[in-house]
Amino acid sequence: MNYQHLLEQGQEYVLSFYKSHDTSSLLYHNREHTEDVAGAVIKIANHYQLADDDFFVVMAAAWFHDLGYMVDVKVHEEKGAELAMAFFGEKQLDKKHLDAIKSCIMATRMPQMPANLLEQIICDADLFHLGTGDFKEKDKLLFKEVRLLHNADISKAHWLEKSIAFVENHTYHTDYCRLLLNDGKQQNIKYLKKRLEKEQKKSEKEKNKEDKALAHPSGDIKYGATIIEEYHAPKTEESKSEKKKKEKEKPEKGIETMFRISSSNHQRLSDMADNKAHIMITVNSIILSAIISLLLRRLSEYGYLVWPTFILLAVSLLAMTFSILSTRPSIPAGNFTREDVDNKKVNLLFFGNFYKSALDDYNYGMQKMMEDRDFLYGSLIRDVYAQGVVLGRKYRLLRIAYNIFMFGLIGSVIAFAIASAFFGSVPTEIPAK
Repeated sequence: MNYQHLLEQGQEYVLSFYKSHDTSSLLYHNREHTEDVAGAVIKIANHYQLADDDFFVVMAAAWFHDLGYMVDVKVHEEKGAELAMAFFGEKQLDKKHLDAIKSCIMATRMPQMPANLLEQIICDADLFHLGTGDFKEKDKLLFKEVRLLHNADISKAHWLEKSIAFVENHTYHTDYCRLLLNDGKQQNIKYLKKRLEKEQKKSEKEKNKEDKALAHPSGDIKYGATIIEEYHAPKTEESKSEKKKKEKEKPEKGIETMFRISSSNHQRLSDMADNKAHIMITVNSIILSAIISLLLRRLSEYGYLVWPTFILLAVSLLAMTFSILSTRPSIPAGNFTREDVDNKKVNLLFFGNFYKSALDDYNYGMQKMMEDRDFLYGSLIRDVYAQGVVLGRKYRLLRIAYNIFMFGLIGSVIAFAIASAFFGSVPTEIPAK
């Protein structure tokens, strides 16, 4: 089957569908959004080098995923999937690919729960803008669209709170998008928080008012709430005091950066130490091989070189020993108790403290640590400190190894020179007659 030709036909159908329907109220979920999602799908799919039929499935889903907004906003994913099934069904597409397209479209429903790579790609493409510079404009368009579509009187401050909560709780599903967009998403969160701060200062009196957006003019409260909550809200409503408390308990970006940089610097220094030890071990292995294979067999002929050879042999062995000691791992017992967790005495960020423990105990400890700011920061501090202690030991042993090698090599050369000068004799060859 010619998937490219079939995809072009689907694209033409979608574009003509937009032209033949009223989209004046679709300020965000319009043709431009669909084209943006299709473009994002191409970027992600090319990274994963999808097969032709898989690429066709995810692209078809991208074109049809929001077409249902022009049919029934309440169930737009289902309607978009129905339109895709009807169109591609007429084109004699097999059931396997029809079902895959439908699954991809339904995976974009909030909260997103993709079950495979294709669904992950369409989900990430649908919210690709959260980590790009287009987010600011698109968030404003979505705000206007919700107010227009549902005749909802939503304050800017309340919308910004919902947007911040949504973006903070959102996670990209593909590694590609996490690497590409997470930094941009953090910048957009900062932008939203600055806007919210300005909005709160501008309208201090409206701080504690209930948002009127949860009520539809027709009295369908559930429907109005669904539209707002579906896109932006966490599933449980919290008081603002609780939100502020949780906000304070979250690690600040600067602190996170400090720990990340410290840890990466320690890791880089550890890699450098391992490379230095590797060089020392390799060089001394060569020297030992030369001594054993060449010098030791000739000592009976050159007795005056016994002590210089012994010195060089000892130097190489000692240098190798300290180099090996610097890289030799030291692993703790590997288990802990829940009492250790409750008393905050264990660092679960280091595998050596939990590799023999049960998964339930480890999960218990990690949940406790994530809920407790002091426990989390304390573990991070202990982890960085432990890395520093290990580094100090590595470099101390390496310094000893290099000193032994440097001074021992000098002493060995001097010993060979003295032995040759004072005790050796230069053999002379008798020319043949």
